[in-house]
Amino acid sequence: MGKVLESSLWRSSDFGTSYTKLTLQPGVTTVIDNFYICPTNKRKIILVSSSLSDREQSLFLSTDEGATFQKQPIAFLVETLIFHPKEEDKVLAYTKENKLYVSSDLGKKWTLLQERVTKDRVFWAVSGVDTDPNLVHLEAQDLSGDFRYVTCQIHNCSDKTLTAPFTGPIDHSSLTVQDDYVFFKATSTNWTKYYVSYGRSDFVLMKLPKYALPKDLQIISTDESQVFVAVQEWYQVDTYNLYQSDPRGVHYTLVLENVRSSRQAEESVVIDVLEVRGVKGVFLANQKIDGKVTTLITYNKGRDWDHLRPPSTDMNGKPTHCQPPDCHLHLHLRWADNPYVSGTVHTKDSAPGLIMGAGNLGSQLVEYKEEMYITADCGRSWRQVFEEEHHILYLDHGGVIAAIKDTSIPLKILKFSVDEGLTWSTHNFTSTSVFVDGLLSEPGDETLVMTVFGHISFRSDWELVKVDFRPSFSRQCSEEDYSSWDLTNLQGDGCIMGQQRSFRKRKPTSWCVKGRSFTAALKSRVCPCRDSDFLCDYGFERSPSPESANKCSANFWFNPLSPPEDCALGQTYTSSLGYRKVVSNVCEGGVDLQQSPMQLQCPLTPPRGLRVSIRGEAVAVRPGEDVLFMVRQEQGDVLTTKYQVDLGDGFKAMYVNLTLTGESIRHRYESPGVYRVSVRAENMAGHDEAVLFVQVNSPLQALYLEVVPVVGINQEVNLTAVLLPLNPNLTVFYWWIGHSLQPLLSLDNSVTTRFADAGDVRVTVQAACGNSVLQDSRVVRVLDQFQVVPLQFSKDLDAYNPSTPEWREDVGLVVTRLLSKETSIPEGLLVTVVRPGLPTLADLYVLLPPPRPTRKRSLTTDKRLSAVQQALGAHNISFLLRGGLRILVGLRDTSSDSQSLGGGGGYWAVVVLSVTVLFAVGAFILYKFKRKRPGRTVYAQMHNEKEQEMTSPVSHSEDVQGATQGNHSGVVLSINSREMHSYLVS
Repeated sequence: MGKVLESSLWRSSDFGTSYTKLTLQPGVTTVIDNFYICPTNKRKIILVSSSLSDREQSLFLSTDEGATFQKQPIAFLVETLIFHPKEEDKVLAYTKENKLYVSSDLGKKWTLLQERVTKDRVFWAVSGVDTDPNLVHLEAQDLSGDFRYVTCQIHNCSDKTLTAPFTGPIDHSSLTVQDDYVFFKATSTNWTKYYVSYGRSDFVLMKLPKYALPKDLQIISTDESQVFVAVQEWYQVDTYNLYQSDPRGVHYTLVLENVRSSRQAEESVVIDVLEVRGVKGVFLANQKIDGKVTTLITYNKGRDWDHLRPPSTDMNGKPTHCQPPDCHLHLHLRWADNPYVSGTVHTKDSAPGLIMGAGNLGSQLVEYKEEMYITADCGRSWRQVFEEEHHILYLDHGGVIAAIKDTSIPLKILKFSVDEGLTWSTHNFTSTSVFVDGLLSEPGDETLVMTVFGHISFRSDWELVKVDFRPSFSRQCSEEDYSSWDLTNLQGDGCIMGQQRSFRKRKPTSWCVKGRSFTAALKSRVCPCRDSDFLCDYGFERSPSPESANKCSANFWFNPLSPPEDCALGQTYTSSLGYRKVVSNVCEGGVDLQQSPMQLQCPLTPPRGLRVSIRGEAVAVRPGEDVLFMVRQEQGDVLTTKYQVDLGDGFKAMYVNLTLTGESIRHRYESPGVYRVSVRAENMAGHDEAVLFVQVNSPLQALYLEVVPVVGINQEVNLTAVLLPLNPNLTVFYWWIGHSLQPLLSLDNSVTTRFADAGDVRVTVQAACGNSVLQDSRVVRVLDQFQVVPLQFSKDLDAYNPSTPEWREDVGLVVTRLLSKETSIPEGLLVTVVRPGLPTLADLYVLLPPPRPTRKRSLTTDKRLSAVQQALGAHNISFLLRGGLRILVGLRDTSSDSQSLGGGGGYWAVVVLSVTVLFAVGAFILYKFKRKRPGRTVYAQMHNEKEQEMTSPVSHSEDVQGATQGNHSGVVLSINSREMHSYLVS
């Protein structure tokens, strides 16, 4: 036996009497990360170690129980090793980089099998189920990010040779391969489906009762060709319901409700269900009802449950005064975090009928009470043995029971029993008290040698103490040293799971060793079948009244005469009478609740539950992208059904066996739009139809929010989102105005609104089309007074107008700059907005500076407006286009653009900028959107850059304060651009 001690390896070959320290690398300090012992050959050991000097991992391989080791460097960091269950030299290595390697020579050479593998979701082939012992089941992530269930052979596991037993994606970390079964779950559109494969056959949906509606499902057991699952249903919080399956693991029947659960580290769920080892069909469970937890036991795989009988006296012989039905025995069903100590309940395959656990007497389980109780007849009668919880170790098939108190104080005494807990003796296993960390025994059920390991202080090395019970047993047991006991349930019934079973146990007076060849099973006799040997079938439930407890009635949603989903015309099916024999029950003759079931012909059934979907559950695709349509049918004959498929763009076809083969229909849409996909399934009995609307759109490239930067209070303002490419009827716009968390939704790219209060208001728009979402944001300045001056340009400018927001902004910036220079008005008080469309027109907003304390602000006496009009009237504002063409800026003479004061209340009349979206030819617009400024991409960074460049230079004049306020408002169109567009020169 070997054990790692503070990065040192010690070995004992005399049952722990003496230890020899092994040196793996002379002169090199190594850290032993973990060690693995081959389950089929204990002589073969692999150590995973790392060097303190280079922090690289190596393997140390031994074929002689650790007497010698051979170093093997590796090029990856091991997370865990997995030995083959049958072939001792084959090992899988899962790495910290989520890669999977394989070795066929005990770790000397390694081959990469697969990348992006899910941790703890790797399984070797199961002997007797998988035909190829070199097969590996694994869950891996594909290039699209989906997780898949795949299998491969260790000698040929490339992407081209991977086999996918299930074609679709599965939920992350949901694959389980256990005995005859493979399980996983797959969630789409918030609906989780649980799948099972029996004997590596095709996957089918696990059939729980229709309205169980599971939130979670945990596999409890897959023994004896049956699945036990714990299901947390839609109404449950900290409890689960226990279900039992048919042999294929498909149809499930409720066997116990409200089993307690708890959350452990890393969000793992622990269900309070324990399969008692040694006697098949026996389970313990803690049921929680109205906050009270009680312990139940079943002897027939959940068909019947009973409370544990309390002992009549305690460990001191005093009456317990615990009488059913108000008082029972309850046990904690917890697993131990430490692998070297037992949990709260201890059972063993080689010690049938022997159960030892921690709990209490009373009306319910009490968390802080952990008295120790024992039964030697599989739960029929119990005795109290200790007043506190103890760690338990069974030696020699339960012939010796060792117990050490579970406590945080140091100990030097252990207790042991050689008569199944009737009497207990104490033994000083050490002269110095130690803090006990765990108990170890040699592999095998026949050993009588154990090791207690712990430490004297928290800073000391481990102390290992060998305890050898062999001197107390001088001989091997013979048949005269055994007596027999018959297995019965709490009612004294000996016919359990259809048979009477007898077991041998050592007589209390016989001090002998049971040894390696001991078997507990003595004899068995098959019983005639009774009502209690049958469960309710799928779709049925047992009557709650005690008088008719064995009667099963169909649920309201279940029709026993309905043919199964795979029932084909010409075949027959059996209509259930509501009962099925408990799986692995071996009773014969007697009562047959399944007698004379009705044999019915499979009728020609019309198609029902027809569904069409896109693989991956998407409904939005791109032009030119391959789309795989999947057609599914829940019910109805498929052999005689024809399927008319119309993909909405002119493609129509007729199919047969479409849902039977499971093949997909591959198609490609070339043009954007909404396409109506329909499938009509029809046979002589009827028809069904499924419809799917597919959105075909290109990813959004650019979004620009156009809004007048200055508006009046309560003045109607238009918000317009300029989008490329334009996808009519496919884009949803979300509008956030001010601090509201509730957006306005529209299918149109523009909305109108009003602002009731003066100040700066941020407006944000998001455009969502398929999986593509873009956002832009602007700040609108809401004022009670301002002036709008309409502008016009030389007609030559129209020929150079690409009708893009970027170009209009640059023209507005140069006009603002020129006017500020000509009139000495700070740029922060001038905003030039170029309107979309042709002819090229603009509006100049003249703002007021903040009022001075000595007088009110007013534009009637302000000289700014006159200065602007004078500069424009004198044709002093002009700029050059590329090629030397001069563009003049002047006043626009139009009666629709008022420049006079409004009436009433001293408010200025506001000329609202009517923003319209006018697109030129698509190719020309895309070209203009993508033209470059020096050092940046215009259209891709447009909305980001606008919010970053909000600082305008101002002169130290009387209007500094007003200009600074204007900049702080974040009016996007008063940005100071450091470099003019290449189309413009000042």
